[in-house]
Amino acid sequence: MTTLEIPNVGTFDVELWDQGSGKPLLYLHGYERHPGGAGFLRRLAEDRRVLAPEQPGYGGSTGFESFVDVHDVALYHRELVRSWGIDSIDVVGHSLGGMFAAELAVLAPQLVRRLVLVNAYGLWLDEQPTLDPFGAAAEVKAAKWHGEPPAREPSNFTPDPDDPHAAILFDAQNLGSATKFMWPIAERGLRRRLPLVAAPTLVVHGTSDGLLPLSYAEEFVRLVPDARLAPVESAGHYPMVEQEDTFVSLVTDFLNQ
Repeated sequence: MTTLEIPNVGTFDVELWDQGSGKPLLYLHGYERHPGGAGFLRRLAEDRRVLAPEQPGYGGSTGFESFVDVHDVALYHRELVRSWGIDSIDVVGHSLGGMFAAELAVLAPQLVRRLVLVNAYGLWLDEQPTLDPFGAAAEVKAAKWHGEPPAREPSNFTPDPDDPHAAILFDAQNLGSATKFMWPIAERGLRRRLPLVAAPTLVVHGTSDGLLPLSYAEEFVRLVPDARLAPVESAGHYPMVEQEDTFVSLVTDFLNQ
């Protein structure tokens, strides 16, 4: 646990997964939870330093109440990276973390070397509305995956044998934090700012995602000046889990350019 203080924004306790060495990579997790030491993160950390903070309001990370809007979130991530003594970093953002990663690239173009957006939220298409990610749990779970959902999704949650309700409270806390930026729709003006993204960008998208249709990834590519699409077949909202080999190869090849 580390503490980060940002003048005029707030004080944050930050849970951080930090592994590997070499060029730094910031990973921003999705709206449900931090994936913990998931296989794809460990593999990315084989030839680079991966820093994956738990977002404020999730799990043990605090300070969520200090955020007024997505600009505060982007400022938070900028100062967090600076606190590590890093001047330039690659950024991978998944789901809600993709929205945050794009906002960071707009706010701090000198900091973000390359950007990877994975099944990213942040846009809204009237002609193709997204499924409510806070809707019926069974419907949302089925929509996220191409194949059979895993028995346990990647998570940094540690079960508490003395508290049988801990997992339920953990999920409720995380989803409650996500609603600030995703409810009723996950659109906070990012469309207007995406043309300001200067970093070369890879937009990775599981083509079977029932939460976010592929058209959302195509819209990101249309709006970001230097972006290309990398669709991942036989994968839904979590291509890094369902097609780990393909995902790691795509991201590694792009970041090594």
